[in-house]
Amino acid sequence: MDKQQFQDRTKKLAVRVVKMTEALPDTRAADIIAKQIIRSSTSVAANYRAASRPKSVPDMINKLKIVEEEADETRFWLELLVETNLMTQAKLQDLLKETDEILAMTIASLKTLRNRK
Repeated sequence: MDKQQFQDRTKKLAVRVVKMTEALPDTRAADIIAKQIIRSSTSVAANYRAASRPKSVPDMINKLKIVEEEADETRFWLELLVETNLMTQAKLQDLLKETDEILAMTIASLKTLRNRK
């Protein structure tokens, strides 16, 4: 997968999360989690975009570390939606899988970059 395809994929994740939050119930807890998961998933996309135009290898590593952290946080909020019964596991299965794949690819990229140094 090239840089542009991964950039598109992270952006698509953010769009899907934003749309998913529209289906959440109108409760205080759902509203708080929605704000958090929108922030973390859009941060994945924005920071990967920034990592695609690094000033240096260390700069790219730092930005990819943020992508990793935000993808992991997005995973956390998805899990919390299921565990609080705000949304079913079945409805979130594709988002969970996509988040896991983005996280795994980011970790692999970080390992490759660190080995080059």
